[in-house]
Amino acid sequence: QVQLVESGGGLVQAGGSLRLSCVVSGSIFSISGMGWFRQAPGKQRELVATITSIGSTNYADSVKGRFTISRDNAKKTVYLQMSSLKPEDTAVYYCNSDLRSDKYSTTARYWGQGTQVTVSS
Repeated sequence: QVQLVESGGGLVQAGGSLRLSCVVSGSIFSISGMGWFRQAPGKQRELVATITSIGSTNYADSVKGRFTISRDNAKKTVYLQMSSLKPEDTAVYYCNSDLRSDKYSTTARYWGQGTQVTVSS
């Protein structure tokens, strides 16, 4: 019953910006870590950025200084602000959330369906 829905992907020219959003809905008791991964054609899924429940962040070296992850706990939403985009940032971007669906459950990781980001040169 937990759903993660991403939005904000699209086509942008190199040097441009996009903001991705991911809303978590459904049966949720608590949310801990949230993050963004991406997968380019023919490549493995890779970490882009993560953020803890208290706002500590971690970034892949390839996006440091260009991407910013943030979250709104009240809205159960995680964001990824992407700037100075490069063609190599082209990928399907997936959000995830580590959460407990009720007070008796253990923490599990849930994934969104992905949103395409294409950066043209």
